[in-house]
Amino acid sequence: MNIKIVLRYIDGRILKGSTYDFSPVRQSFHFSPINSSDDPIEVNMRELKAVFFVKDFEGNPSYKERTDFTEGTQTYGQKVEVTFADDERLAGTTTGYDLERLGFFLFPADPKGNNIRVFVVSTAVSKVRLL
Repeated sequence: MNIKIVLRYIDGRILKGSTYDFSPVRQSFHFSPINSSDDPIEVNMRELKAVFFVKDFEGNPSYKERTDFTEGTQTYGQKVEVTFADDERLAGTTTGYDLERLGFFLFPADPKGNNIRVFVVSTAVSKVRLL
């Protein structure tokens, strides 16, 4: 089964496509860019900032994603704000992060946004703040 993802590289590149073998504990996985008939390419996790698992590739450009938690919304895991080395910030929950590991999953604070979950690559993180 192919999973829709958006790759955000440390150097600023963004690629949209799918994967069939992503693993949070492996150093690489295969990626097929959208609208490409070429063979999948191998992606090295150390080159990435994050992997966004998305509902669709277009999203809603006019939708302003919330970065806070709605009171009364049930959450699982620890509420955190992740600051990347480029100062971009994401808020969500994680069931545990360890910056010594390759990365960790973050579930966005806004369930109505396009991101289902985000795999944050530890080497691209400058700070994690507990909320």
